[in-house]
Amino acid sequence: MKTYLTNARLITTDAVIDDAALLIEDGHIAAINPESTSNVESISLNNEYLLPGLVDLHCDAIETEIEPRSNAFFPVDFAVAQTDRINAAVGITTPFHAISFAHEEFGVRNNEIATKIVRALHDYQPQQLVNNQVHCRYEITDPTGLPILLNLLEENAIHLISLMDHTPGQGQFKSLQAFQDYLTKNHSKTIVEAQTIAARKVDQGVHALERVKTLISKALSKGIQIASHDDDNPERIISMEELGVHISEFPINLETAIAAQKSGLMTVFGAPNLLRGQSQSGSIKAIDAIKHQVGDILCGDYSPASLLAAAFRIPELEDWSLPEAIKLVTSNPAEAANLMDRGEIATGKRADLIAVKHSNSFPQVTTTWVEGRIVYQCHYLK
Repeated sequence: MKTYLTNARLITTDAVIDDAALLIEDGHIAAINPESTSNVESISLNNEYLLPGLVDLHCDAIETEIEPRSNAFFPVDFAVAQTDRINAAVGITTPFHAISFAHEEFGVRNNEIATKIVRALHDYQPQQLVNNQVHCRYEITDPTGLPILLNLLEENAIHLISLMDHTPGQGQFKSLQAFQDYLTKNHSKTIVEAQTIAARKVDQGVHALERVKTLISKALSKGIQIASHDDDNPERIISMEELGVHISEFPINLETAIAAQKSGLMTVFGAPNLLRGQSQSGSIKAIDAIKHQVGDILCGDYSPASLLAAAFRIPELEDWSLPEAIKLVTSNPAEAANLMDRGEIATGKRADLIAVKHSNSFPQVTTTWVEGRIVYQCHYLK
């Protein structure tokens, strides 16, 4: 069966086409504004926006589905199913679930639970609504995580890897006090426990570079892209590039973001940062990165729903067109992850699409298609 979408405000990479039509066949986009159609199921979008399904390179919201309160855990398979439905509802057709391999730091961020999450995402594939991907975050001060990740790479269970170093004094935590405050306020750790974790990070960081090189070599041999995390100076960008890193997630300041782009690394900033107007950790504002043309990609970070809203917000804040803003959550992240079959409305691409109604100052998804199949639909009264 062919699906024929009509009366759409279609968003391509460089234009908004009013009163447009789109033909879907065999899970792919067959034609834009075809001259003739036959034997089709016709659906009018009533002048709603039609855009590519969102690609989210980094979102750890699955963690709060598993552990909604400190030390209160739901079954992992239950959480995976809920997260899958949430992504379908907010228009994310390719979510990269950011899973932290960080020994036993706190909550779900330990290697045992992280491995369970990866396995559960794999097992859920036959019934998934969206194209769930695994983004493994490796805390480089943890020697126990490396062999696990190497095994998962061998099983082709990983789709993206990022390198994290949360040792106090650099990156996200600019001081020991900032690290302690984060663990005590967000994860119910005592000051002594936080200090113990910090000291362990310092001790185990001695051979971190060797572990990183081993992991990167294996990942690149599998065609897996590597991201750095919380880069805080241009020198670190140079080091990451030399190691084979292609993506810089959450560069701390403008100088580092500029250096990343000059080195050919695509930069990622959080959509919640943009909507809130500030970084949770005091780093550069995402809108400032956009303003200076050094923000390539937006990610959901900890809020999947923020991704679409942030993209639509950009033209209201800066002199950007809507297609330019939408690229930050569709074609740009798809390119960064080497997923060249999606991320834009063009003939031959996957029919991962969303219809969006813009009302009450923010966009809402009304229909989500994955490979031409409706996986989510709702109707607003107004």
